Amino acid sequence: MVKIYNTDIETNKFEEIKEFKKGSWINLTNPSESEIKKVCEGVNIEEDFIRYALDIEEKARIDDDEDENTILFVIDVPSIEKNEENDVYVTMPLGMIVVRDDFFITVSLKRNKIIEEFEKRKIKNFQTYKKTRFIFQILYLNSSYYLNYLKRINKETEIAEYILKNSMKNKELLKLLSLEKGLVYFTTSLKSNELVMEKTLRGKIIKLYEDDEEILEDAITENRQAIEMAQIYSNILNGTMDAYASIISNNLNGVMKFLTSVTIILAVPTMISSFWGMNVELPFQNSKAGFIIMIAIAVVTTLIVTWWLNRKDMLK
Repeated sequence: MVKIYNTDIETNKFEEIKEFKKGSWINLTNPSESEIKKVCEGVNIEEDFIRYALDIEEKARIDDDEDENTILFVIDVPSIEKNEENDVYVTMPLGMIVVRDDFFITVSLKRNKIIEEFEKRKIKNFQTYKKTRFIFQILYLNSSYYLNYLKRINKETEIAEYILKNSMKNKELLKLLSLEKGLVYFTTSLKSNELVMEKTLRGKIIKLYEDDEEILEDAITENRQAIEMAQIYSNILNGTMDAYASIISNNLNGVMKFLTSVTIILAVPTMISSFWGMNVELPFQNSKAGFIIMIAIAVVTTLIVTWWLNRKDMLK
């Protein structure tokens, strides 16, 4: 899908347009082959610039083509994928292409909330023709979304822990495992984004304007805060998972100990009955009360074994 937006320099009116106009913003979301060719021919760039950002494995980086005067920024943005049981926190690449001083292009595999914020005109002081500010606003908003998602992960972790305290369920353990994986993805992506922003801050990639530089500095600050939060939550979650693994192992040992003790208790009357079932001379075999005496011996012996095992905490 291809959408073109433009902010009029005189009226500051933001609207969607159909043609490639200088100063416009071209947003591509999972574009088809024909759409990629159409955009590349319309703005005169190589198709590789767009295809890089469509690779799910692409890492955050900056690619500067001086011959075509085109700069590609690739960052990782947070996203939530739905599965049958839980929300899965992942990251995906977002490409930002500055084409000379004419066009600004964003490329992503899926719709994401960061781009939607700009499409819905929710960002203050946003104009499509101010490309440097546009990039910094995206970087800042991206860092803010990471913080929001990290707070959401922490909240879901607390809920899962509360449920696990009352009942050990595989569903909640798998939920914690999924959150732990999400934190790993976030931490890795945040560190890669930090390198991109710091490289941009040096001013050698794209021209920095004094009014816009503060936005980039705020984005770096937010990003570093997100890295610290992700690492803290990851450490807490790792400790929680280890603790529950120990609890589960301890509970299993307790169950096995109890079952072993019950087996020993049941073996006592079985052993006594086996002795009196032998085809040899036995005590009380000719007595009218022999059966009752045998039962009494089995009961007394069983009670003694039960008392001894209970004293050794084998029945708890």
